[in-house]
Parts: sequence; C-alpha cells; structure tokens
Amino acid sequence: MRSPYEPHRAVTPDDLARDRDLARDRDRDPDRDGARARVLVVDDDPTVAEVVAGYLDRSGYAVDRADDGPAALTRARARWPDLVVLDLMLPGMDGLEVCRRLREHGPVPVIMLTARGDEEDRVLGLEVGADDYVTKPFSPRELVLRVESVLRRSRPAADGGHRLAAAGLSVDPNARRAIKNGGELALTLREFDLLAFFLRHPGRAFGREDLMREVWGWDFGDLSTVTVHVRRLRGKIEDDPARPRLIQTVWGVGYRFEPGGAVD
Repeated sequence: MRSPYEPHRAVTPDDLARDRDLARDRDRDPDRDGARARVLVVDDDPTVAEVVAGYLDRSGYAVDRADDGPAALTRARARWPDLVVLDLMLPGMDGLEVCRRLREHGPVPVIMLTARGDEEDRVLGLEVGADDYVTKPFSPRELVLRVESVLRRSRPAADGGHRLAAAGLSVDPNARRAIKNGGELALTLREFDLLAFFLRHPGRAFGREDLMREVWGWDFGDLSTVTVHVRRLRGKIEDDPARPRLIQTVWGVGYRFEPGGAVD
C-alpha cells in the first residue's frame, strides 16, 4: 500500500512514537499553546493525522485533531483555529461541506487534502473557498511550507498597508477588509490578496504564472487555482460576471485589471 505522505521516505515506528510523545506533552501542558498559531487537522486516517500533527507541532504550531466532519465543526467552535488542514474524503460529511459550514461561522484559511488527482476535485475545493490544496501522496514538509505561506499572507500587513481604491472598490490591507460601493465583500484569503494585487497594478497584464508567484508565493503549482480564484473574484466585484469589465482576460497572456472598466 502506498503511503499517503512523503513518498521518498517511509515513516518509521520511531517517527510515530515520537509524534505520540509530542501529543502527550501538548495534552499535559495546554497553556503553552496560547501564543502559537493553531491548526486543526481533519483526516479520518489516524496515521496521516498523527504524522501531519507531529510535523506541525515540531514546526511550532498548536495542533487540534478531528477524524470526521461533525467532530471538526465541534472542535472549531470550541477553539477557533487559525488554519484548517482538511481532507476532502471524510465519513458522514465530506470536506466540501465542512468547508462551507466553517465559512458560515467566520473566515478561516483552509488547505484541502485530496487523495485523487482529478482536476474536478481540486476545482470543487477551491470553489467552496479552500485557499490551497495538497494532493496525496504528499510530503509533510511541503504541507508545513504551505501552512506557513497561507498563514503569513493572512496576517495584517507589517508595513501598515496603504489603503487601495479604484472603480468603487476599497481595500484596507491592514484590516483585511474589502468594500464595494459601501458594502463589505466576503472574500477568502486568496481572493482578498488577488484583489489587492490587481489594485496595486492597474492596467498591467499578468500571466497566471505571474499571479501564482506574486499572490500565492509559489514558483510552481496548478494554474487552474488562479483561474478558479479569478472567476470567484469576478463573481463578487463585477456588476455582470459573465461580461467582466474590471478583471479582463488578455488572450494568450492572462488577466488585466482595468479601473475604468473599458471593454476590449
């Protein structure tokens, strides 16, 4: 059976024993987690959950675990996480529904895990608001890097973040609030970052590779992630998403933000 994590190195019994010891230490001294970013790991495979939790703990995160959808919602309500690592295939309630219900209670970054490489699964996860995804088998080290990247971009801008405004849109990077014509927009982490990036660079065309690098912070990845997020953002800022005037497609290149809303 192929391991669902780190295909280039098998996890040994010593690894699992060390992770169990770390978990016991966390339970004995829960107060030490107060200053650490909290990650909720949701996976019905106990080995995967244990190894992922161990890697996150050693990287400085406080970790909660749940093995199904209802348990994940209960743990999240009891102690709201800073980020959720969420398996797509869960018993009783799948990860898509868990993600939807979490979003109803408040904004939280979500990294989706999927055992299948089908683009449809990845797109579905992004459509319900996942900020990133990792396909099994995966390296726990890569997952930790993605957690770090998502959390880093979810924090208020360190430089005070100048307000950005154009075309009836206003973005406050420090407060991470976006306004359209006086009403606040409900944006996911990546949607917010994408909108802020476009507002900073009006009139300039960017390829999907450029946006992946500048907004997601990755030099590699599935470019359909960018496509889905542009589509979702258009649905929230365009008067007619089917005929976008602000985020325009530049054929053969990518996308361009036009504050004047001119149609090509």
